Amino acid sequence: MFKIGDKAVYPAHGVGIVSAIENRSISGTQQICYILKIFDKEMTIMIPQQNAKNVGLRSVINEDEVDEIYKILKKKPSPSNPQSWNRRHREYMEKIKTGSLFEIAEVLRDLYLLKLEKDLSFGERKVFDTAKELLVKELSVAREEEEGTVEAELKKLLNAKKR
Repeated sequence: MFKIGDKAVYPAHGVGIVSAIENRSISGTQQICYILKIFDKEMTIMIPQQNAKNVGLRSVINEDEVDEIYKILKKKPSPSNPQSWNRRHREYMEKIKTGSLFEIAEVLRDLYLLKLEKDLSFGERKVFDTAKELLVKELSVAREEEEGTVEAELKKLLNAKKR
């Protein structure tokens, strides 16, 4: 359960703040709903409290999980079968939609490494940017650091893979 003022993560949209908890009539039944304002976006999402877990609403990761994210980014991915870009795109989007920052970190790492080998397609660049935005935003909130600082750390970490 979240309280007003809590930070929460909504899958594929990122971190927001619970700005209100309201009683709403949905399909003729009264339900308690979280009103989540997504940071840096003109977006407000209403999530019935009873559906919060089903839609993947979760708390921001903790410090131990931040360390795990950095381990994922440092880890070399297992070699995968060469796939068409649209199949990779579909798999990456499925990972992003889970809302798991661990899955998102894998997407960012894999696309970054792919980017070192060849130009990314338009779709892959969009997925890369989405993964980076979601990762930077949540890590900056979790670590209480500026987004620019977190982004620079990620860039340095990923650039170490070039060597």
